[in-house]
Amino acid sequence: MLRGLLVLAPALVAGISFASTRYAFAEDIKLPATLTFTAYDTGTAGFNIAVGVGKMMKDKYGTDVRVLPAGNDVARLAPLRAKRAASAAMGSGTYFAQEGVFEFGSKEWGPQPLQILLSTVDCNCGSLAVAADTGVKELKDLRGKRVGFVVGSPALNQNSLAVLAFAGLTQKDVKAVEFASYGAMWKGLINNDVDAAFGTTITGPAKEAETSPRGLIWPPLPAKDKEGWARMQKVGSFFFPQTATCGAGISPEKPVELGNYPYPIFVAYASQPADQVYAVTKAMIVNYDAYKDSAPGAGGLAADRQTKNWVVPVHPGAVKALKEAGQWSDAQDAHNNKLIKRQEVLAAAWADYGKSNPPSDDKAFLDGWMKARAAALAKAGMPNGFEE
Repeated sequence: MLRGLLVLAPALVAGISFASTRYAFAEDIKLPATLTFTAYDTGTAGFNIAVGVGKMMKDKYGTDVRVLPAGNDVARLAPLRAKRAASAAMGSGTYFAQEGVFEFGSKEWGPQPLQILLSTVDCNCGSLAVAADTGVKELKDLRGKRVGFVVGSPALNQNSLAVLAFAGLTQKDVKAVEFASYGAMWKGLINNDVDAAFGTTITGPAKEAETSPRGLIWPPLPAKDKEGWARMQKVGSFFFPQTATCGAGISPEKPVELGNYPYPIFVAYASQPADQVYAVTKAMIVNYDAYKDSAPGAGGLAADRQTKNWVVPVHPGAVKALKEAGQWSDAQDAHNNKLIKRQEVLAAAWADYGKSNPPSDDKAFLDGWMKARAAALAKAGMPNGFEE
């Protein structure tokens, strides 16, 4: 149905990068003949939206877009860092990668200078979905239940912990069940291997779970519960209250108060040429009508619906495209420059830590880095954002 779009294994895209020398032309937009995106597993909201954007680029510019499915944040970013992909459709893992925390505090990674092209906030939300046959009605009912966690995906795991914190629960209050990927976790919920899994309300696996014998519910996060939200935002500062009106078991007639953050977030590295990032972003802006209905959530990619002043900066190439669309202000520019400066402080702190003969043990290395990170941010007068 989506001709020209391919899903390839990473080994098949070696050497395919954003810096292709072959271009397709349309108006003032120049796109490579081939582009590679990464996203969550096949059928997820991020994957489906990336495919929709890719079909638009094929139809409008003749550009073949390959969407690589990946089960966690590390797997989504690896091809991008290796210059085998143009962009990654990320979530809150964008923030964790920027900050160099959790899995990104390892020797192999460190703070990643990721910057945004476009992101989406639509009628959906992101929260813990629970199998209806568990009898859970409120988040506090998850005490003692099985909650899914994904190896190598700090975003999903921290998101789950943030939602649990809303109810005053921690990981110790539930039975943590680890899975190799996002898709495997949701299969686990359907197969009764786990009781709750984090995801966006419009993700394909959630719809599958809703129609399974177990059924699916989304325990609410009422905005009026200020104490609950304070606990949640202490763990996940990037969340904000929102009422979901679309998704598995959710409609405008049956809305649910939940939480949200931009997802997917199309990101690139700061080192990627501004003119190339501009071309991709511009194509997404001017051809919005061609893909906005291609997948649930795609409508949130409109230039005038971009989240302002979030926790990760916008790439200069994307800034140019947003300015041309009349969707950029001096105040946002000032905020963006502060975030870019933060990335520079984190990069310098990582370089200095590497020169300090850090311990070889993984845990000791991470502990040492988190202290060095905290000290560097404090010296720069910037908030830590994470407990030491």
